Amino acid sequence: MKYIFAFCITLSLSTIANTAHAETLTFGIVPQQSAKTLARLWTPICNYLSEKTGYTIQFSTAKDIPTFERRLLKGEYDIAYMNPYHYTVFHEKPGYEAIAHQADKRIKGIVVVKKDSDITSLQQLNNSQLAFPSPAAFAASVLPRAKMKADGIEFEPKYVSSHDSVYLNVSKGLFPAGGGVERTFNNTPPKVKETLRILWRTPGYTPHAIASNPELNTDTLQKLKQALIGMNNDPEGQALLKTIKFSQLKLANNEDWNDVRELNITLLDHLFK
Repeated sequence: MKYIFAFCITLSLSTIANTAHAETLTFGIVPQQSAKTLARLWTPICNYLSEKTGYTIQFSTAKDIPTFERRLLKGEYDIAYMNPYHYTVFHEKPGYEAIAHQADKRIKGIVVVKKDSDITSLQQLNNSQLAFPSPAAFAASVLPRAKMKADGIEFEPKYVSSHDSVYLNVSKGLFPAGGGVERTFNNTPPKVKETLRILWRTPGYTPHAIASNPELNTDTLQKLKQALIGMNNDPEGQALLKTIKFSQLKLANNEDWNDVRELNITLLDHLFK
C-alpha cells in the first residue's frame, strides 16, 4: 500500500506540473496604449477567458510596436491581438491564424489636432513634423502617411511609440497633428481627449485580428473560439467588451484581410531578410 500511495503522489505531482506548463497561454496585445492602460483593460478579459477555457491566459504586451513585431515574428505569443497589416505579415511567418475580430466594424485611422488649432485641412500640415505611433501602425500611421504623400503634402514623421503618446504630444502642442484610431482616441483619458479634435478620417478596413500561434492544438483553439464568441451573449462578457470599445466579436477567416493585402504594403519586408 505504501508503494502504491507513493506512486500516486509522484504521478499526481508530475501531472500537475506538466498540466500547469501546458495550460499557460500568453495573450500579446499590440502596444497602442501604455502598458499600464492595456493591463487595466485586458487583464480582466484574460481572467474571463481563463475561467471559460480552463487555461491560464496571461496578459502580455511590449514596450513599443517594433518590439511587439519582433516577438510576433519569433512566435512568442500564444494568442495575439494585432493590427490588420501585422496579421497579413505574421500569418505568412510564423503562421498566426485569425480566430476572431470585431463584428460590424471597419477600422479607421484618424489625424488629430488641438481643439483650439486653426488647422482645418491636411494641406495645412505641409512642411510640418507629425507624430505617429510607429512606421507600421496600420490605420494610425500607414494610411494617413500614404494619403498625405499621395496629396503631395511634405512632412517629417516622428515616431513616439504608442497612440497614447501621440495624443499627449499633440495635446501639449509639441506637434501640430498626429495619427491614431478612433477606438484608442475614445479610450484616452478625458483630460487629454477633451483638448483634441479629429481633423480627418481614413477609409475603413477589416479591423485588428485576434490570432493564434500555429503551434496551438485544435482542442485549445476550439475552446478559445467558444470563449471569445460566448462573450457576445454573456452579460459579464458584454461588459468586458465594452471596456475596450467592442460591441461584439465574430469568428474570422484569413481571407477577411484581403482588403489590406490589396494595398501591397511592404514596410516590414526587412524583418524577413
